[in-house]
Order: sequence, then C-alpha cells, then structure tokens
Amino acid sequence: MDRNGLRASLPLAAAERRSCVFEYVYFARPDSKMSGATVYEVRKNLGRRLAEEQPAVCDIVVPVPDSGVPAAMGYAERAGVPFELGLIRSHYVGRTFIEPEQSIRHFGVKLKLNPVSDTLRGKRVVVIDDSIVRGTTSRKIVKMVRDAGAAEVHMRISSPPIRWPCYYGIDTPTRNELVASSHTIEEIGRYITSDSIGYLSLEGMLRAVTQTRGFDSSPGEFCHACFSGEYPIEVAAPPKTRQLPLLLV
Repeated sequence: MDRNGLRASLPLAAAERRSCVFEYVYFARPDSKMSGATVYEVRKNLGRRLAEEQPAVCDIVVPVPDSGVPAAMGYAERAGVPFELGLIRSHYVGRTFIEPEQSIRHFGVKLKLNPVSDTLRGKRVVVIDDSIVRGTTSRKIVKMVRDAGAAEVHMRISSPPIRWPCYYGIDTPTRNELVASSHTIEEIGRYITSDSIGYLSLEGMLRAVTQTRGFDSSPGEFCHACFSGEYPIEVAAPPKTRQLPLLLV
C-alpha cells in the first residue's frame, strides 16, 4: 500500500493440501471432527481394519488408554472378542512419549498405567496401542500385563511403523531414536517381549480413514511422511541412521 494504491504479489507457489494423518491416529481429541468425520469413528475404523489385517487368537482385547481405546473397540467388534479395560490410566500424568529424558518416560509409564489383575489373569490378551515410537513404553506395558497373570500378550498397533521424524512442527524424536527406523518388526516384537506383534499397513490406515462415514477428502491430501518417508515439502537430507542396540531377553 502506497500513494499509488494497493497491489498484491504471491511470492510462494501454490501447494497442494497435505493434512497430518497422525492427527487421526493419536494427536486429535476423539470428539474432534475433521474433513467431515469424527476422530472417534476414524479410530474405531482403524481398529476394525487392524483386526482384518492382523488377527490373533485371544480371549480379550485390551486398549492402552486413552488414545488406544476406540481402536480397541473396533478391533474387538470386528474380531468378535470381548473388549475389556485391563489397564487403567491415571489422568494426572501427561503424554509420556514427548518427555525429554528416558528416565522420566519410564517413571511416567509406571505412574500412568495400572493393570487390572482379575481381568488379565490366565487370559490370552491382545493389547491395542496407537503407535510405537521408541519401544520402551510398549516393553513396560507387555511386562506389566504379563506380571498381572496374562497367559499370552499380543501387541497390535493401529498405525504403520514410525520410521521417519516429523519436520513440520510435531516434536518427534530424531530418526536414531525411532526403533522401527533400524529394526525389523520381528526384532521389535522380541524387544518388547510380546508373543506376537502386528502393525496396520499404510494402505490399510489410509483406507480406514477415508472410508469412515462422512469423510469428504481423498487419501492424496494426507502427509504420512513419518510412516513412509515421503515428505510433501522437500527437507534437507537427514543424517544416516545409526542402529541402536536393543536389549533382547
């Protein structure tokens, strides 16, 4: 704006929309509505798809609260297995994966979750969580469920393995800290000491989201770089991944 009036310039090239698919898996509140679909319903749909892709012979389905609850409900519904609250969360503890120190994260898990022994004892349990970042939390959860008397513990994850960091504002770790960036799914299963482990596929996740009732966008509008490494905006080449040793027992 000057004495000659108004003029406009567009210095940045137009870009296609890419919304974060991980919002549906974990970050968003379950009562949020995005692209016409409620996050709660999307997460139940993720669980249904997970049951189809990664079935397990089990007696009960148990969520890791709170973000794993809707997916566990969908899994139990599709698998025809009872849904149980075998882990109770203290709401005085925040989200542990973003804590800066590993010792704080470990302590946070102990404060955050408590098993219901009478529900878990003698059962073949499918534990549903939304994601595995470093693997340390999942390892402690599996041990907690076993110590409560579970006969078997099968871990199921309602998203694909997280192999790449997010450079767009989410405080995820460097690639060296992401257990799936340098270890196979079988190695992760041995590390967390579960009887089996299964992840939802990338295609299955995108289908589950877009096929939820009311959803009005296309799979091409998502950023899924943390799962696929396909960044919609070019980023500097990340450092080579250094394989961190896992304590396998």
